[in-house]
Amino acid sequence: MPSSARPWFRVTLAAALLAGTALSGFAIQANAQSGPVNPPVLSAPSAMLPDFSGLVAQVKPTVVSITTTLDDTTAERPPSPFDRMIPKNTPRAGARQARGSGFIIRADGLVVTNNHVIKDSAAVMVTLDDGTERKATVLGTDPRTDIALLKIEAGKPLPYIQLGNSRDVRPGEWVVAMGNPFGLGGTVTAGIVSAVSRDIGAGPYDQFIQVDAPINQGNSGGPLFTQEGKVIGMNTAIFSPTGGSVGIGFAIPSDVIRAVTTQLADSGHVTRGYIGVATQPVTPPMAKALRLPEPAGALLSSVEPGSPAAKAGLEPGDVIRTVNDQKIATPKDLAMTVATVKPGEDARLHLVRDGTELDIKVRVGEQPNDRAARGPDREPGGDPAARAQLGLAFVPLTSDLRARLEVPDNLTGAVVRGVRPGSPAEEAGLRPGDVIVGVGGQKIASPAEAAKAIATALNGKERAVALRILRDGELTYVGVSTSDRATAG
Repeated sequence: MPSSARPWFRVTLAAALLAGTALSGFAIQANAQSGPVNPPVLSAPSAMLPDFSGLVAQVKPTVVSITTTLDDTTAERPPSPFDRMIPKNTPRAGARQARGSGFIIRADGLVVTNNHVIKDSAAVMVTLDDGTERKATVLGTDPRTDIALLKIEAGKPLPYIQLGNSRDVRPGEWVVAMGNPFGLGGTVTAGIVSAVSRDIGAGPYDQFIQVDAPINQGNSGGPLFTQEGKVIGMNTAIFSPTGGSVGIGFAIPSDVIRAVTTQLADSGHVTRGYIGVATQPVTPPMAKALRLPEPAGALLSSVEPGSPAAKAGLEPGDVIRTVNDQKIATPKDLAMTVATVKPGEDARLHLVRDGTELDIKVRVGEQPNDRAARGPDREPGGDPAARAQLGLAFVPLTSDLRARLEVPDNLTGAVVRGVRPGSPAEEAGLRPGDVIVGVGGQKIASPAEAAKAIATALNGKERAVALRILRDGELTYVGVSTSDRATAG
C-alpha cells in the first residue's frame, strides 16, 4: 500500500473500530431491557447485483473498433466539441489516425458510429470482434445529430444488434456501455441512466441520455444497451474537467439513431422540415410584456426573408405555442417538431401575436445545409420618464455608429448609450451598444420613437415591455419589467 494512503486507512479502520464499540455497548444495554429488540440490520439478506456476463457475450460480436486515417490536408480541421472522445496517434509521417467505436445494426454490414469519429477521413477501417479488418464505405453522415452510417463487406451475414425504444428509458435503470476506449477494444462498463433529454449545446437536436457508466476517449460510437440486449443509445460525449471519465457521459437516443440511419441508408442524406425562423425562450418578464398566460413557447426573434415562415406571414414577436397540436414549451421543441414534418407538407401553428391568438398554416420547406438569418433609418428626442423607468439612455443611430456596430443598412433603431446600475434594464441584461430596433411588434426609427413606444407599453397593467435588439450581429428579444421590483429575486 502506498504511504500516502496509510493515514486514510488508519482513519477508516479507527472509524470501523469505534462503530464496533458503539454496537457492543448498544447490545449490552439492549440485553438489559425487557421487551422485543429489533434484529440487527446485518441479518437481512444482502441484495444481489446483476450479472452482465451472459448479456456481454451476446452483444460483444456486434461491437466494432473503428480506425480513421487523416492525411496532411484534413489533419488540421477545426476542433470539434467531441474531439476529446477520439484518441489520436501518428503511425507514420504525413498521416494521423483517430480511433473510435461502432456497432452493426444489419446482417449485411451496416455499421453505426459518430460523425466526429470519421469526419474528414481519408480511409476508414473497421475491426470486427474476431480481429478481422474490413475497409468501410461511408454511406452518409448527419453532423447535426453527430451520426454516421458505414458499410462493410464481410462475405457472410454478420451478427447485429437491434435498436430499442429510447422513449421508454427511465432514470435509475441499469445500462451497459461497450467500445474501444484508448484502443482497448471490447471494453465493457456498466452504470445507470442518470437523466434523459439532456441539452449539452452540441447541436440543435440535443436530447442526450446521461449515464454514469464510465466512458472514455475511444468509446465514441459504441452502443449503450439494456439488460434485454437492445441498444438505447450511442455513446458520444463526456463532461470532464480532467479529460477522463468522471461519471457523466452522454449517449444519442436510439429513436434518433433509427430515424437518421433509415434516411442515410435510403438516400445518403437526411431531410428535415424547415420554416426559417430564429427563436429564443420566453422568460417571465417577456411573458408579461407579450401578454402570455405562462412563460412557455418559442419566441420568434427573426424571420428569414423569403422563407416558408415569411411567406406564411409569421412575424418577429410571434410566440408559437403548438405545431400540429403538439405543445411547444421551448425553442428546441419547435426545432425538433418542425424537423419531423416532411418538406412540402403543411404545419398548423397556433401562436400569440400582441396578445391575440392566431392559427397559421405554413408550407414546410427542406432545411438547407447552411442557414443565415438576418432581420429587417432616422433621429433624436424622447420621453425622459420612460427612459428613467427602465434606466436607459439613447442616442441616434448615426452613420458612424452604424459602421462601428456593424448594423445592416436595412435596419433602423436607437442605440443604447448608457444603462443605470441596478435599473430594470440592467437586470434584464441590456448594455451600451445594443441597438433597439423594435418595441413589441413596432419597428423603431429613432430614440424618440423608442421612448414613446416604451412609455406606452409601461402604461399597461403588466408594466413590462419586450425590446427587440441587435447585438453582435444577432437579433433577439429582451423582456424588461418594472412591476414588483421590491420583491424580485
